[in-house]
Amino acid sequence: MGRVTVVVVCCAALAAGVAAAVVVCRRVKRGGKCGKANGIMKEFEEKCRTPAAKLKQVADAMTVEMHAGLASEGGSKLKMIISYVDNLPTGDEKGTYYALDLGGTNFRVLRVHLGGKGVGLINQEFAEVSIPPHLMTGTSDALFDYIAAELGKFVSQESEEFKLSPGRQRELGFTFSFPVMQTSINTGTLVRWTKGFSIDELVGRDVVEELSRAMAKQGLDMSVSALVNDTVGTLAGGRYTNKDVVAAVILGTGSNAAYVERAQAIPKWHGVPSKSGEMVINMEWGDFRSSHLSLSEYDNALDAESLNPGEQIFEKMISGMYLGEIVRRVLLRMAQEAAFFGDTVPPKLEVPFALRTPDMSAMHHDTSSDLKVVETKLKDILEISSTSLSMRKTIVELCNIVATRGARLAAAGILGVLKKMGRDAAKDGDKQKTVIAMDGGLYEHYAEYSKCLENTLEELLGEELFKNIVIEHSNDGSGIGAALLAASHSKYLQDE
Repeated sequence: MGRVTVVVVCCAALAAGVAAAVVVCRRVKRGGKCGKANGIMKEFEEKCRTPAAKLKQVADAMTVEMHAGLASEGGSKLKMIISYVDNLPTGDEKGTYYALDLGGTNFRVLRVHLGGKGVGLINQEFAEVSIPPHLMTGTSDALFDYIAAELGKFVSQESEEFKLSPGRQRELGFTFSFPVMQTSINTGTLVRWTKGFSIDELVGRDVVEELSRAMAKQGLDMSVSALVNDTVGTLAGGRYTNKDVVAAVILGTGSNAAYVERAQAIPKWHGVPSKSGEMVINMEWGDFRSSHLSLSEYDNALDAESLNPGEQIFEKMISGMYLGEIVRRVLLRMAQEAAFFGDTVPPKLEVPFALRTPDMSAMHHDTSSDLKVVETKLKDILEISSTSLSMRKTIVELCNIVATRGARLAAAGILGVLKKMGRDAAKDGDKQKTVIAMDGGLYEHYAEYSKCLENTLEELLGEELFKNIVIEHSNDGSGIGAALLAASHSKYLQDE
């Protein structure tokens, strides 16, 4: 993994509305259907403005909430969950370990073969499985039985090189990417669901017990050695190959951040021992909320109609599950009030989440002279058969507005974390690198978004300080990280 190359082509069109903006945004000249449609767009654009001064206020608010969340349970909208990960992977880990990564509409099962000091990762295998929609709102038994059955299929395909020595039980790292209140490295109760899941009976129950029950039902001789959030797993995976990794951010279906905190800086620590004097904190930053966030009427309506109204406000502004939906909502109003698509509102446009963020990304990245990708997407997804070039330009601009706001707010969140860690200001002679492991499909595949985020972070920190900040893409870091944490917390360590 290397430093992501920053190309200044995107982003601050909404930032300050002034010619002196540090970051240049990719803009498409707007040629709207009518004056009223342009008025709706202009109003929305104004609501989404994220000048640097406002972003610094967001960052300051994030830092304040981090302190409050560490000080006491319930002291902040940020849970600041103690992960019980106090010994991150070192590269010395050996053996075969499994991981189960559950964090959205798909889950992954992995096995890794670790060779120990100087050898590292020898081999890995994985399989990705889609979760049927009815299991996301069904029963906990049905969900975990399905997951365990798929895990069992994967284990049954284990090749000779992965076989364990006699008498040794397989060990699993379980990445469970939902708010969990942990009481040890391998126990934790579900606080609430996010990302479209809603299984009320599981809230308040130990998710490791549920998985263990399901695995036993399948006849799987496997124990859960580590329960981790996807962001904690990403941090662990990044640290395995780069000792300067101190934080991780997920930007995918949902969003979260984790970082390494000094144990003595956690008043609610209650005397839990730390081998290293440090502890990884799972922030659950998706639930961050501040008066400085640039919320619009479309965000408020989306939140009110969601499965978790009043919660995950930050996530609903910056993550992949919601960006396309915001675009759809603005287009729907333009269709209803300004006849943007003609006298009849396209029926598909009225369907919530009909426009997904990958489709929005494809339209945003359309550089063809006639915006053919935009035209095709509108036909295929919304069944809109006729659009003019000026209309398509307007839609690209709308995608740009939504993506830019999300990326800039995400950068402000990262600045807040850097401030809490004391890495937001230059120190004399300090050449220490601050490496942030980044994962998630939104960051990986939405190039305009990721470039905008990095450009904004440079704008906020300044060129000199930004030289010491490295953003590394940690592909599938959460899954590999969970397996690595199973290894670093193995019950067989004393036998190695």
